Amino acid sequence: MKIIIILSLLFISVQNVKSASLEVVTDDELLNLFKSEKYVIVLFTKRDCEQCDNFENELIHLREDLVDTLNAWVVKAVSSQLVRLYNPNKEPALVFFRHGIPLLYEGPANDELILHTFTENKEPIVRELSDDNFEHLTQASSGATTGDWFVMFYSTDCVECQRLQARWEAVGAKLRTRLNVARVNRQTVGAVTSRRFGVWEVPTFIFFRQGYMYRYNIHKYDVASFTSFVTDWYKNARKEIVPVPKSPFDDFLQMIVDYLRDNPWIWKIGFGSVGFTILSIFIIISKLKAKKPTVTKKSKKSK
Repeated sequence: MKIIIILSLLFISVQNVKSASLEVVTDDELLNLFKSEKYVIVLFTKRDCEQCDNFENELIHLREDLVDTLNAWVVKAVSSQLVRLYNPNKEPALVFFRHGIPLLYEGPANDELILHTFTENKEPIVRELSDDNFEHLTQASSGATTGDWFVMFYSTDCVECQRLQARWEAVGAKLRTRLNVARVNRQTVGAVTSRRFGVWEVPTFIFFRQGYMYRYNIHKYDVASFTSFVTDWYKNARKEIVPVPKSPFDDFLQMIVDYLRDNPWIWKIGFGSVGFTILSIFIIISKLKAKKPTVTKKSKKSK
């Protein structure tokens, strides 16, 4: 009987040890989870990291609540190569994936704050704007009733833009009660809007407020700097009047100017062709002048 009791206690102890840590997953397993599960919470951690352990302990306490309220997977990835996509500071990084869209948790290792952040942001916060709906939704040039907008202009081939997605969602979560956070694809559906605001490079960030726009020209892409800019620091930036949407003809001219600026080799070829043409004309004229016409003298006829 004693042996049975001892074995039962050992089994319970082993189960408690297993439950006292998060399930470890590989990068491949993570990618499969993103594709198949609606909600996935990942703690990116590394060995011999006290702060990582603190976050894991808080998540262990929260695991049942997160499963009950969100039906979420709660796992950890140790020394993962994927962490650099979501947090430039690497481990520890706590990321909440909603339909595969990441939200970086920005805050202390506090179970109540973590639970509040995730339950309040079950759906993506950042709005995707395009040429078709930008002015209608933002009313940027009229400064009307849709509120302030903080917009990131990006492109699909921009690596830095991809790495900013989790942080940009975190900015949206921080500011959701104060303003709207959105993004525009300069390369595709937002090309006209980007030309309208003179956006040549990505990522570019513009804060639209009451008919004016303020460009974020700070080379710090962390959540705290973004939120600080739109809450107060924008007052130190240059204040620009929001331009009205361009006419199709004006936009076409602007598109040509942008294309020539992005492809300076066209200018070189153009100037080279013009120079070659002028030189050729000059040589032909010079040869024509150098060639004197032969004058034939008529002999006098005898009477």
